[in-house]
Amino acid sequence: MRILALDVGERRIGVAISDPTGTVARPLCTLRRSSRAEDFAAIQRLIDEHAVDKVIVGLPLTLRGEEGPQARRVERYAQTLAASLPVPVEMWDERYTTAVAEEILRRADRRKRKRRREAHDVDAIAAAVILQSFLDSQGGPPPESP
Repeated sequence: MRILALDVGERRIGVAISDPTGTVARPLCTLRRSSRAEDFAAIQRLIDEHAVDKVIVGLPLTLRGEEGPQARRVERYAQTLAASLPVPVEMWDERYTTAVAEEILRRADRRKRKRRREAHDVDAIAAAVILQSFLDSQGGPPPESP
């Protein structure tokens, strides 16, 4: 099962995708936000291009696990997105994912100036962190026999 994950922000949407077995997530791209219709069309193209079976949308809960204004906006966005897509859409807790993504970039030893120029990478990496968290919670495929 191939899964697409979205980290929906005010200006950009980070996108990640799983491998065909639904075991490993990787950053795919970052979409610049436009109108909802254009956002949804771009997401639909990715679904078609990669034969996606499910979409995960990161839910930005507060540190206490509560829904704040941003979480409610993303939830409304995801509900509208779900109505326009032929695949199921599921929300997933995204707390700390941007911080984790920034740390991944920092550990990759990118120069600060280059890191700023490639800030959009953080969004796609955050989407990959969201997706990997979701995949890990699903248990993954059974181990192969010897």
